[in-house]
Formats: sequence, C-alpha cells, structure tokens
Amino acid sequence: MAQLCMSCSISCAQCVKAKNAPESFSLPVINRGGRLYEDVTSDEKQRILKRSVERLAVGVLVAKISPSRRLPVCRRMGLNSPKGRTQDVNPKLRVGLICGGPSAERGISLNSARSVLDHLQAEDIEISCYYLDPNLQVYVISAIQMYSNTPSDFDYKIDGMAKSYLSFTEFLHQLRGTTDIVFPVLHGKLGEDGGIQRMLESAGVPFIGTSAAAASVAFDKFAAAEELGRLGFATLPSFLIEDTGADANSLVQWFDRNGLDRSRGRVVVKPARAGSSVGVSVAFGVEQAIEKAEQLLAEGVDERVVVELFAEGGKEFTAIVLDSRIGSTSHPITLLPTEVKLRAPADVDADGEIFDFRKKYLPTSQVVFHTPPQFPLEAIGEIRRGAAKLFQLLGLRDFARVDGWLLPSSSKINLNSHGVGNGDRLIGQMDSGIVVFSDINLMSGMEQTSFLFQQAAKVGLSHAGILRAILHCASSRSAQIPPLKAENIQIIQESGSDEYSQSERKKVFVLFGGDSSERQVSLISGTNVWLNLRTHKELDVSPWLLSPKGGDQENKSVWALPYSLVLRHTVEEVVEGCMEVLEPNTAAIGSILREQVQSELTEHSSAWSTGDGINLEDEKPRELTLKEWIQEAKDNDAVVFMAVHGGIGENGSLQKLLEDARVPFTGSGPEASRLCMDKAATGRALAPLFETGVFTARRIVLNIHEFVENGSEYGDAKSLLDDTFASRKMWDNFLDDLQSTSICVKPAADGCSTGVARLSCPEDLEVYLKAVVERVPRLLPGSLREAHGIIEMPESLTEVLLLEAFVETDAVMVASASNSSTEVTSNCRLSWEGKSRWLEVTVGVVGRKGEMYALNPSITVKESGSILCLEEKFQGGTGINLTPPPPALVSEEAIKGCRRRIELVANKLGLEGVARIDAFLHADTGEVIIIEANTVPGMTPSTVLIHQALAEQPPLYPRMFFKKVLDLALAKQAEMAKS
Repeated sequence: MAQLCMSCSISCAQCVKAKNAPESFSLPVINRGGRLYEDVTSDEKQRILKRSVERLAVGVLVAKISPSRRLPVCRRMGLNSPKGRTQDVNPKLRVGLICGGPSAERGISLNSARSVLDHLQAEDIEISCYYLDPNLQVYVISAIQMYSNTPSDFDYKIDGMAKSYLSFTEFLHQLRGTTDIVFPVLHGKLGEDGGIQRMLESAGVPFIGTSAAAASVAFDKFAAAEELGRLGFATLPSFLIEDTGADANSLVQWFDRNGLDRSRGRVVVKPARAGSSVGVSVAFGVEQAIEKAEQLLAEGVDERVVVELFAEGGKEFTAIVLDSRIGSTSHPITLLPTEVKLRAPADVDADGEIFDFRKKYLPTSQVVFHTPPQFPLEAIGEIRRGAAKLFQLLGLRDFARVDGWLLPSSSKINLNSHGVGNGDRLIGQMDSGIVVFSDINLMSGMEQTSFLFQQAAKVGLSHAGILRAILHCASSRSAQIPPLKAENIQIIQESGSDEYSQSERKKVFVLFGGDSSERQVSLISGTNVWLNLRTHKELDVSPWLLSPKGGDQENKSVWALPYSLVLRHTVEEVVEGCMEVLEPNTAAIGSILREQVQSELTEHSSAWSTGDGINLEDEKPRELTLKEWIQEAKDNDAVVFMAVHGGIGENGSLQKLLEDARVPFTGSGPEASRLCMDKAATGRALAPLFETGVFTARRIVLNIHEFVENGSEYGDAKSLLDDTFASRKMWDNFLDDLQSTSICVKPAADGCSTGVARLSCPEDLEVYLKAVVERVPRLLPGSLREAHGIIEMPESLTEVLLLEAFVETDAVMVASASNSSTEVTSNCRLSWEGKSRWLEVTVGVVGRKGEMYALNPSITVKESGSILCLEEKFQGGTGINLTPPPPALVSEEAIKGCRRRIELVANKLGLEGVARIDAFLHADTGEVIIIEANTVPGMTPSTVLIHQALAEQPPLYPRMFFKKVLDLALAKQAEMAKS
C-alpha cells in the first residue's frame, strides 16, 4: 500500500508531513504489547507517540515504484521552494543516509550507518535511510530496519518490506526533491572510489565527503602512493600487479632493487581498491607474493593488486583529519592519532601479525591502541602536519582517516622512488624517524567505538558533536542548505540538560566489564546502554568498569571512566588506559596535545565559534573498591544498570551486595540470578512444567575435580594427560545414558556461550576435557570434528560440566535464488528442510517479578557451525536473527504457545526486569526445550533483544527500551520503600 499524505490525501514522496498516522492515537493496554506500557506516564506517552509518528515517515510498507508511475509532488509544497521544500521558519536539515553497497565491507557499512542514525538524529535534523544491495538496487528503509545484524539478515528482511527504485536515476530524482544533503556511509568500492560521488555530482545532490575526482585517486592505494611520492612525501616502495604471468619477472627485479631476498623477503599483498583491511596479508618471497596476488585476482577482489614493502621495525598508526573551515577556506586539522600495537598470541603464526579485518572490527586481545601514540612529540606533530597536508594536497573534503607507519631513523628502506626533494628532506622525514602514509580511508568506520569517535572524544567531542561538525562543514558548501544551530553541536558534558537541575536528574551508574570470558561483550553492552541512556535529559548517567583483576569480591577494582576511555575495544585496554592517563608524564603530554588540537579547532572552524563547542575539561578516571563503589551509589541515590555478563554479574553475588546496601539495580535478584547461573539447577527447577509443554534436555553432571582426582562411573581420568585416555568407553557410556548420538557440553556455571561445544566422537571428548583440565584459553576452528568457530573457554578451572543430549535441528539458511539443494521458501531467500521440526530460538522477557512479558521470539541462524559463538550472538556484523519467526517456518499459534510457555518459565525462575531465555521451539506445537536463562542479557547495538523490542507495537527503540528496563528497577525501589 502506498504511503498517504495526511495533508493532500495522495501518494506523496516529498511531503515531510506524510506520517501515515491517524489524528488520534492511544497506546495499547489490552493486547500483548500493552503490558510494556502500563506504567508509562502521560508525558512519556506523548513522547512515544511523537517519535512513533515521526518514524513512520522514514519507511513504511509501500508499493514498488515504476518509472512510468512517479509520485506526485504534494500540493502543500511551495512551487518556488528549493527542492520542493515547504516554507518553514525553522526548517530541519534533511539528511539522506545511504548504507550497504557491493563491497566486502558492507556489513561494516550497516553498523556505521546505524551508529550515525543513533547519534546524528536530533530536533533540527531529519534523517531518511536508504539501502543499496550488492546489485545496486536501492531501497527506502525504516529506522527499525537499520538494526538488522548482517548483510544476509538485511537482504532477507528487506525483500518485500521496503520501497525500491528500479534505477539509480529514479533514486537520484527522489533525493533531489526530499533531501538537502546525502551522507553516503559506504565503505570500499562504490562508496570510496568516486562511484557514488560521481552519481550524486551528476544529479546535483550535495553530499558529505570527498569529490569523485579526488576520491578515485586517493582510494587506489597504488595511485595514491604514486601521487604522494610526486608531492614529496616519504612513501613505501610498492609494485602493481595486474597480470600475474606478465608481472612475475618484473616483481623479481623489484625485490632485487629493494634488497629483498627472493625467497624470504617480507612484503604486504593487498588489493589496490578494496578498503583498508579487505584481502590484506603478509607474504614471504616472490613466489608466495605471486600466489596471494593470483588468489585476489581470481576471487575478483580487485583487478589491481599492490605488493608493498613490509615496514620492518615500524610502528603503525591511524589518524582522523577534519576539514575545518571558515567560509570557503578549508583548513584540515588532524586529531590525536592512535598507535596500533599487535600482540600475537602463541597460537597465531607470523602471517597473522598484521592489522587485518577481524582485528580491526571485532574485540581482540591481540591488538592494543594508544591515543595519543607512545611516540616522541616530534613524531606526533609530524604525523598531524603530514596528514593535514596530504588531505589538502589530494583535495579531500569533510573528513578522512589516514593510516601509516613511523619508521626508525635507521631504516634502510629506499623511500620515494620519484626522486622528489632535490636533496631536501621528504615530507615525513625527521631526526627521530620517518613518517609514511600507506592508506587513505575516505569514509572511516563509524561504529560506536571506532577511531573517529575515540580520537574525537580525546579532544572533547561527543559522538553527536563530531558528526554534527562533519555535517556542518559539508553543508557550508551550499547556500541552499539550512545551517545547523551552532549551539546544538554537542560536546562531551554531563548528561542531562539545563531543563533539569543537578539535583533533579536521576543518577544512573552503568556497570560493565568483569573477569568472565564474556567481559568484552559486557563492555560493548555497557557502552551501548550508557550512550543511549545519556540522551535522556532527566538522567545523569555515568559509566563504570568492573576490573578483570583484583582481590576478594568486595575489594575488586571499579573504575569511574571519562568519556574517551569507554570507547576502548577491550576491558584490559580500558584498564591500561586508566593507568596510562594517571601516570604524570603521560597525562602532561596528553594534556598538551589535547589543548593544541582544541586551539586549532576553535581558531579555524566556524562550528566552534560560539566558544562552547569543545569541553575544555580533561576528566581523569577514579579507582574505587567494589565496596566503596556501592557506597557511592547509595550516597548518590543512584540506580545501577547491570551490564556485567557472567561471573559475579550473573551468579547473584553482585546482586546480593547491592540488595543488602538497598541500592536499586536492573534485572533479577540474587536468588533468581544464582539459580539461572547454575544450568543444572535451572533444569531441576523447571521439571514441574513438563506437563505444560516445557522440557529440558537429558543431561549428565560431571564434577571435574572429582573426575580428575578419583575418576567417575563413566571412566578414569588419570590417563587423560598422558595420552592413554580410554575415551571410547567413556564416550559410549555417555551416549547410552543420554540416549543421543552426539553431546552438547558446557560449563554448569558460566556465561551463555563460554565453553559451549558439540562433541561428535570420542576424540572430541578427549580434546575438550584436556582443554578444560589444562585451562586452554580457546579452541580454534578445526579442533573438533563438526565445523565451529572460535570457542572461548572458561577463564578459571571449571568445577562442573554439563553434558546434554544434543538436540538435532535442521539448519535455517538465508539462501540465494540459485540454491536449489533444499526446500526454499519466502521468495527463494530462506531454506529449511524442517525434518526434525525443532528450531533454536531466543526470547527476551521484560516486566515485574511474577508478571513477565515475552517479546517476539527470534530464530537463530548459525553461520560457523552447530553452536553459536560469542561473535554470532552479540557482535554487529555477525550472526543472523529472524524476528519474529517467518510464517513459512513457524505458525502463528506455535509462536503464541512459545511466548506463553516462556512467560511460565520466567515466572517459575523468579526473573524480573529484563532477561533472555534460549530454547528449542517445535515449529508445529509451540513446545519448548529450555537451554538456559540469562539474567543479564547481551545489550549490544545489534543484539537480538533490540530486534525483539523493535518488533513490538509501537516499536521500542533502544533508548526507550533501556529506559523501560531502568524504570522497572525504580518501580521496584518505590515498592520496597513503601514496604
């Protein structure tokens, strides 16, 4: 059905008032969704109504548009208004946000665009979202659809759910009428090579970023290096391969000229035009370099491959450059660079010692970042000056990220083969070393903890602040674009607003981190909760990190974090950052550099002309004991938002400490938390629900300590460590008792994904038990017979293991139209054989104790094996969740039965606030086999809990969903006060 304009009653593509909503509106109080809104105040209802109505304009179910049936212009539009804009005293800046695209980095594009949407939307900005699929089909999408997990997830959901344009011409025509400026958040091909820029320029549509001509040079790694060499920059020697057969002899000569051993010389092989990390690898010698180049060419990653000298002894860095301007004069300013240090563990070989795609976008202890770098001040200054000069000489615009190396002064690399310099120093040469720039990223990643936001925070700019500054700069190039209000360029400051005094704002302590194997996910969850809650003006929200190290429970360290330190990638990195900034010399250097950048921004950018655009305060972290932190929460009448996964965050210990101190907190109480952490006890507690269609898997409880010391009825463990372990007999005994052909093994009391694996043979059992006893940190892919991803093992010695009958499910796959090996449903996008009729689902529950409400279930689609890994459950860009389950797989009655049974489970376990229950769902009957209950569920930007909240009517966006969870804790506090 086409979208109807309330003003002119016709299908309208351009009217910004087209809300497709009735004049009157009331929140549901009778249907299933009503219980989520029972205790919402009238003011909150009005705010929810306003947001719901506004967001309906972003994307609704509409008919496909054909070229012969263009949408008419609304009669409300002024004919003389630019681009059909209504004559408004305070017009909103209309931003078109484009994501997706054909490159290998399209998953990162989705995550970046979601982050931009979260932080850029404001009272004076109206954002419309557009998605490009790999075939460059354009779709208008809603804000809800922006929270999809992966490109595959996105492509499946978008089929038949959004308005599509048959051609780019149609799309550009609509942009001209409905958008003031485009933000093309596209990484890699099309997004950074000048492709999308050329299309927008030809249509006369203003956009954020570098022009097409400049982008085509800067994006090509070989062409950019050649141009930088001609301009007098120090560059690493590089060689271009376009035809492996013809270039092999020339590559040998290149090796010789640069003093490289033909068989062992180390080089970097990378596509010339495929993003900063895609397809990048290290090669040793000519033969291996040719092999890796041939592979890139054969796979179609690029038609041009660069072989570059490895920066031996070099220190890697990356720097964000802002195009600061007054009027038409551009003045690029480099923020504080970030040093990238690789720490390869013992199970990663030398080939892995490179900052690749996975290390860049997923949390890992293999990489450490320092902002500013631990370089001499001279080197940091040279990086900042050189990056700004590069930006200006290559004609870049608005912002970019520049990667490079700081080489030692003793380096024997033959820099700059162009002979520019005439005896003078090259740009980048210093007494203390040499700065070389190796990659230029014209659309830097914008995930919540990306380099853009990290470096901006170091100089006092919030997420919204840096994005608005970029938008302000780009908009200033066109007189037709309404200016942003300078005072709305947000800085890092205390959450809240002048509308509320300090005493009126409710203090919220968001706690995350800890020492469990899920602590990195906890960091992402806590960061996401903190960023969303701090947008509520009535709240004073502060982030706190529970250190992974420390003494006994009450003396564990808790860190009060400044804005910039929250944006680190791992818990360990956050703690290291806290220690660094408290070291006097480091603090002094950081303060000097921060003031330099702030001074340049204030001097050269009209965005900061009001004088209050940058927060000049440089906050320091504070370290408390857990006992002191609880007392501080009590003294400040604060409510604690729990985001600590596993360990004391879910075993009831932390909840008991807070409850005893009468400090309110989100989530379940200590008893329910303790019960759910023990998966064996959870199963026993749910046994009485058998007759209602709630089941638990058959299981064996194996006490590891007793097993190692004395053996067990299933076998002798003494021979386990000397390779004479009789695993076949033990395996057969397990299978007989479980009445199964394979086993799901997991720690009885740890996080939801820690140590969970499928065992399919006696050898698997032996590998797993040895890993537990020897405290192996992780099982790498290929360790077990069945395909699997990295299995993170428990941090401490596991006391009890659960061995359960593995529930066989038929894999659900998002399939291409060409996949005909299985039964295909839903327009050839979804495949499922459905023989067993069981599906793995995840269901969020929200509400008061005894009155829990089940959200729509999500079907879990695995990508790497039979067991979901941590990344698939929580990381943006991995894993596929279908919410709600498609009718082709599960009937409506089965879904209702599932939700009803999950509510029984939640209430039986005593859950409250928010929790997540994992289960197997029978597609026909709605019966469930409970896997586990998680009292502190993942709350990352793309977690399934967010999808389920958005599936409610009206949808609960993240900021309101987390506020709802917080309100439940406050309501419990009020009830306790009365009693």
